[in-house]
Amino acid sequence: MTLLSVQNLTVRRGECPVVDTASFSIAAGECVGLIGPNGAGKTSLLRGALGLLPFEGTSTLAAMPPKRRASQAAWLPQTRDIAWPMTVERIVALGRLPYLARGASLSPTDQAAVDAALTRMGLDTFRTRLATALSGGEQARVLIARTLAQDTPLLMADEPIAGLDPAAQIATLQVFQTLAQEGRAVLTSLHDLSLAARYCNRLIMMGAGRIIADGPPQDVLTPDRLAQVFRLDAKVLDTPDGPIVQPLGVLS
Repeated sequence: MTLLSVQNLTVRRGECPVVDTASFSIAAGECVGLIGPNGAGKTSLLRGALGLLPFEGTSTLAAMPPKRRASQAAWLPQTRDIAWPMTVERIVALGRLPYLARGASLSPTDQAAVDAALTRMGLDTFRTRLATALSGGEQARVLIARTLAQDTPLLMADEPIAGLDPAAQIATLQVFQTLAQEGRAVLTSLHDLSLAARYCNRLIMMGAGRIIADGPPQDVLTPDRLAQVFRLDAKVLDTPDGPIVQPLGVLS
């Protein structure tokens, strides 16, 4: 089942297209990594597909009324500051807002979704702590849990593992991989190419606003494309856990 279809999506900054006629679809069961250098257009593509930026072309999500869109796709932006001194559990519970009538309390179903999200992100012992007292990496995990509590068919995340320690990065991507195996879908931008190759069954590579390649990691991550798009001299090592990108230098 297709959860997102984007056709000829163009996002402009002034007259300049920062996303240029991008087309792709995301199906249930996929964990898709969106990769590319800084400035490639990854964030603008995600935000345009959600209807958060003006765009040309079509997106099935952007065409939905806001309430329906919130029940179909959860969104984790790149900026993830927690400003209010709320408990971890209460922040995660905000993910249930699309399903609650104004002023309503959490139902048993809502509470179960919150509990499951806390457990997935290893935050059970944090639930009564103030989120503002946590480290930056811990706060990031809380906001990922809030997204999981939304319990949507599609999860879209912009650099979700930035600022996390290596163990938390792997744990988060394992959660995303499990969501896909359960029949949902994930579209996430990532900078660690080896982790993207290991935990995503498909990669979309962007460069200068365009989709350069779209397919299985071993087909997308080639030395020629890494040189072309990232200006990176790199080896791509084939391992049982997927390709590993070994950077050797920067091309002039």
